[in-house]
Amino acid sequence: MCVRCPRITMQAQRPRLLIVDDDRAILTLVGTIALKEGFDVATAVGGDDALRQLAAHRADLVLLDLQMPGTTGLEVLRGISEARHGCRVVLMSGFATIDSAVEAVKLGAEDYLTKPFDLDRVRRLLSSVRGDTERRRTLLDLEGQMAERLEFCGMIGRAPAMQDVFTLIRRLAPHARTALVTGETGTGKELAVRALQQLGPRASKRLVTVNCSAVVETLSESELFGHVRGAFTGAAETKAGLFEAADGGTLFLDEIGELPFAIQAKLLRVIENGEVQRVGSVETRKIDVRLVAATNRDLRTEVEAGRFRSDLYYRLNIAQVNLPPLRERREDIPYLTSAFVRAFSQRFEKLLTGVTMGAERMLVDAPWEGNVRQLRNVIERGCMLAEGEFVSERDLAGALQAAPVKSRARLVSRRDETLPLQAIEREHIIKTLDEVQGNKAVAARLLGISRRAFYRQLERHGLHHRVPSGPRSPGAIGDTSLEQAS
Repeated sequence: MCVRCPRITMQAQRPRLLIVDDDRAILTLVGTIALKEGFDVATAVGGDDALRQLAAHRADLVLLDLQMPGTTGLEVLRGISEARHGCRVVLMSGFATIDSAVEAVKLGAEDYLTKPFDLDRVRRLLSSVRGDTERRRTLLDLEGQMAERLEFCGMIGRAPAMQDVFTLIRRLAPHARTALVTGETGTGKELAVRALQQLGPRASKRLVTVNCSAVVETLSESELFGHVRGAFTGAAETKAGLFEAADGGTLFLDEIGELPFAIQAKLLRVIENGEVQRVGSVETRKIDVRLVAATNRDLRTEVEAGRFRSDLYYRLNIAQVNLPPLRERREDIPYLTSAFVRAFSQRFEKLLTGVTMGAERMLVDAPWEGNVRQLRNVIERGCMLAEGEFVSERDLAGALQAAPVKSRARLVSRRDETLPLQAIEREHIIKTLDEVQGNKAVAARLLGISRRAFYRQLERHGLHHRVPSGPRSPGAIGDTSLEQAS
C-alpha cells in the first residue's frame, strides 16, 4: 500500500465538448467556434444519440438543446445526473421558461444560453471552461508536489494526527526493541512497521514477516520457534523457526491478536530472555531480534475477555504506534489521491493528471470503512476506466457504490446512539456550505464566527478543498454565467 509519488511528464489534453441539438446548423456553428477555442468537438443529433455517446466516451462540457423531438434536453440532463458522467452542462434554447430553467439547475445544469446566440458570450463561456481546466491542472500539480513533500517512508499525511505518528516513529525507531502498531484494517500498519525498521539501527538487516492469522494453530509453535527431527508426526528433519531466521534483524508478527493463547506465554518468554527453544529439544538458543507486532483488534478488550495475555500486552505496549482511520484525516485525501493517480498512470501507461473536482468531492465525502487501502483500490479502478486526463465521478462511482455507504441524513438524525461532537460539527459545516453554494464568507456569517475561525474549522475537519454538492441556486441562471462563477 505504498504511496510514493513518481514524477511523469504529461502533455495536456484538449478539453472535450459534446454539442447536442437537432439543428445541424447550430452544431456546425458552435463546433467551429469551439475548435478555434481549443476543444475537441463531438456532436449529437438528438437526445438518444447524446446519451449513447456519453455512455461510450467522456465529455468535459455538454452544450445541450432544451427542446428536441423525442428525448428532450431535460431528459438527457437527468440521464447525465443519474449516470454521474461528471461533465458540466450548459443548456441552449430559444424557448426558455422559468420552470424549465429551475428544473435544469436542480438536475445539475450550470448555465443557460438563449437562442439566437450572442457569439461573444459563447466564446467567453468556452474560454472560461478551458481556463477552469487549466486551473484544475495547476491545482493537481501543486497537490502532487505537496504529496511528494509529505511522503514519509511510503506514507503520506499532512493531518496533525499523521504528523504525530511520523514524529513518534522517528523517536522510537532508534531505541525500541519491541513495538506494537495498531489501527483499523487498511490504515497502513505494515508501512509503519517498515518505517520503524528503516529508521532504526537494523535497517540493513533482515525483516521477517509472518501473518499470525494464516498460520495453522497446531503448527504455529513450530513456525515461530522451530523443531527438531522427530518432534512430531511429519517432522522429517530439523528446521529453524522464524525467530532464528530473523536473528540480528526484525521479526514482524502481523495480526498478533490471532496468535493462539498457549503460544503467547512462550512468545513472552522469548522476548524476556532472548532465547528460543525448538519443539522437541531441551536446548535453548540465544537470539537477537527486534519484535514488532501489529493488530486491528483492541488488545485491551481481548485481555479483558481472556483471549490475550495481559503480561504480553503490557510488554508489547511499551512502544505503541496507533494509526488513525482515514475518515479522521480527510484533509489527506487529495494528496493520497494525487500520489495514487500518478503511480497508476505510470503502471497503466496512461496520461492521467488527476481527478475532477466532482470526483474529489466524492472521495472526500466517502465513509472509507476500508481506509487508505480502500481508497487506493478505488483510485486504481478509476484509473483503469478513465478515458481522458482526469478521473471522473463516473469512473469512481462503481467502486464507491460497491462499498457500504452510511447516509449523511441518517448520520445527523440518528437518536439511537451518541455521536461525537466533532462529527456533528463537521456535518453542520457541510450542510451550511452546501446551502450557500460554497461561499465561505456567507457560511461563516451564518455560523456566527469570523472568517479566520471558519477557515480553521475547515482545516480541522478536512473541508478546505470541498466543493459544494447539489444544484446551484436559481439565481445562477442568466446574469451569473460560467465565466463569472469561475
